[in-house]
Amino acid sequence: MIRRQHKKYNPPRKLFDKPRIDEENGLMKKYGLKNKREIWRADYSVNKIRRQAKELITSSAMEQKEFIERLASKGLVKKNAQIDDVLALTKEAVLERRLQTIIFQKKMSATPKQARQLITHRHIKVNDKIVTVPSYFVNLNEESIISKSEKTKKAKEIENG
Repeated sequence: MIRRQHKKYNPPRKLFDKPRIDEENGLMKKYGLKNKREIWRADYSVNKIRRQAKELITSSAMEQKEFIERLASKGLVKKNAQIDDVLALTKEAVLERRLQTIIFQKKMSATPKQARQLITHRHIKVNDKIVTVPSYFVNLNEESIISKSEKTKKAKEIENG
């Protein structure tokens, strides 16, 4: 049975809201995003996590702990976080865990836009697999195994002579 694909984001209700547009433009510049849909997608995922956290407020402590451990393994909250910390998540927390942002933070590229280019041109490996998606969500355990591919290293050697 074929399942219908759903949107993974919600566009803003007011299209011409100056403060929102200014904030989104700042985020696009800071994280080197292609379009505002990437911001809306991050916002959607944060809202989804918040919704789950609100439902878990009334549940047992064990279920809350498992939920927080899952988010901690993704790198969104600390290990000893509470549900209040999950409810305080922002879209910046999700944008910080993107492969494009992590490559820029690790100084593997000079700018966030260059990081995006390295990814799309197949120069970045995660766990010895080439990843071509700049919005790839990097878990904490994957963060240490990000590397440049041999193709990039050979090009550098040729360039340096």
